[in-house]
Amino acid sequence: QNIPQRSFGIDYDSDCFVKDGRPFRYVSGSIHYSRVPRYYWRDRLLKMKMAGLDAIQTYVPWNYHEPQLGMYDFSGDKDLEYFLQLANDTGLLVILRAGPYICAEWDMGGLPAWLLEKKSIVLRSSDSDYLAAVEKWMGVLLPKMRPHLYQNGGPIIMVQVENEYGSYFACDYDYLRSLLKLFRQHLGDEVVLFTTDGASQFHLRCGALQGLYATVDFAPGGNVTAAFLAQRGSEPTGPLVNSEFYTGWLDHWGHRHSVVPAQTIAKTLNEILARGANVNLYMFIGGTNFAYWNGANMPYVPQPTSYDYDAPLSEAGDLTEKYFALREVIGMYKQLPEGLIPPTTPKFAYGKVRLQKVGTVVEVLDRLSAAGPVKSTYPLTFVQLKQYFGFVLYRTTLPKNCTEPTQLSSPLNGVHDRAYVSVNGVPQGVLERDKSLMINITGKAGANLDILVENMGRVNFGRYNNDFKGLVSNLTLDQDILVEWEIYPLDIDGAVNHDINGHLDQTKRSFGDPLSYEAPTFYTGRLSIPGGIPDLPQDTYVKFPGWTKGQIWINGFNLGRYWPARGPQLTLFVPRNILVSSVPNNITVLELERSPCST
Repeated sequence: QNIPQRSFGIDYDSDCFVKDGRPFRYVSGSIHYSRVPRYYWRDRLLKMKMAGLDAIQTYVPWNYHEPQLGMYDFSGDKDLEYFLQLANDTGLLVILRAGPYICAEWDMGGLPAWLLEKKSIVLRSSDSDYLAAVEKWMGVLLPKMRPHLYQNGGPIIMVQVENEYGSYFACDYDYLRSLLKLFRQHLGDEVVLFTTDGASQFHLRCGALQGLYATVDFAPGGNVTAAFLAQRGSEPTGPLVNSEFYTGWLDHWGHRHSVVPAQTIAKTLNEILARGANVNLYMFIGGTNFAYWNGANMPYVPQPTSYDYDAPLSEAGDLTEKYFALREVIGMYKQLPEGLIPPTTPKFAYGKVRLQKVGTVVEVLDRLSAAGPVKSTYPLTFVQLKQYFGFVLYRTTLPKNCTEPTQLSSPLNGVHDRAYVSVNGVPQGVLERDKSLMINITGKAGANLDILVENMGRVNFGRYNNDFKGLVSNLTLDQDILVEWEIYPLDIDGAVNHDINGHLDQTKRSFGDPLSYEAPTFYTGRLSIPGGIPDLPQDTYVKFPGWTKGQIWINGFNLGRYWPARGPQLTLFVPRNILVSSVPNNITVLELERSPCST
């Protein structure tokens, strides 16, 4: 038999990777399967292949697959093995970034919030409770990955351990050693294990470890020679690798949309490839933070639903000028594949959707919190309630008459992250982490003080990623601590899936108060897809003229958060796979502040 055995490794003498015995250099692009509907995986992968990429790089978000302790989900949009299979079928190699921590502008950097049930846990360290959870998770994930390694006939050529650990305060080499041992135990000795850190001695000091190949990341426009010299400080020989060459940048609510010109990126990409280095374009397609999956940075600013990243393929997978500019540079260094590039998908404007008010969160509370409230002297966090995402309603009664405006405040900045306050259903205002720690309220003694708290996404980078949600410290009314809370965990997603409006005809509605529409309120509507037009449904975008901030579901699928009042994102991408043409599509909106409907 003279079929060369499939192998992938590092040749330290020739400063390169070796694939099947021959020198190999890769050009790769990042795509996160958790941000692209399964329906579109093949389309996006094919567009990446046609740009001349050899490989793709993807992150595995632990919390996406183990949302509750011991409950694992690898089905549907979470079917990682099917994604790897598709990449293989498309002729793309895979660089797998297996975590446990991934950053990625993803909720808590992919770490499950249930880790915080031990309040003092030191994440990303050799804390024994943290390590035990990591070992258990890797004992599920890595055996699934092993058959997909390159030498076993699969596409995975390299596996990243942790992520930019040199940027984290803990600097715990024992932790990295434990991970190295764990990964070797499950994946064997052949696979290339690597780390990624900022291109400086400072970042590599705590991020690199003997036995893990150290790679760097850096942006376009910088000094490529200096960046690779930093990598040479940790790896004097072996291939040069930029594991995150940024094609754009992330966005935050309330900041301008990031744009990086194609020419800047093309120029630096050319310099990287000219010196024979390996590169991964982060992102090649950004995709979408559906539902509640977005992360946040400190001082607290959450990221929007769109993770477009100004990448070569847009959030909707559209071909851009940047795609063709980078493809041209790649074509100078390797043969581009023959054949047609799959076109940008058609979009369809379906017109307006009329929404009808269903009721406020308080009016439909029993539908949203079947088990009823948890009683506690002081507020409990989301983690203590074992609810990790979405919304929780905290209720107490006013201890005294507040006929004059009275200060309700969170002296320790303990509203994580935004609270919608009402008294007996009358909206009083909004408290927000770092931004609004005090509002004035009025009401009679004994009135219900309702505080709906939204988790806007957990910090994904740096030392504050142990991000507790809810009311994480006491609220005061005129300096007196509020006590005796009834706390309602809300399963809004469950209620939406069970057709929230079907149950609400009998709800008592108060139309007396002209302000009542400003309390957090559900609206529903229907979108019928026109007949007689071929190929519908198509992708579309939803726009929120006159709406303020909230969450939207289509046919029970949680599309994500909208917040046109703060921006920069004004429209939400709607992939066609969540729409149906046979029956009307159910649209549910939870508007938290002000809608254009005053009835």
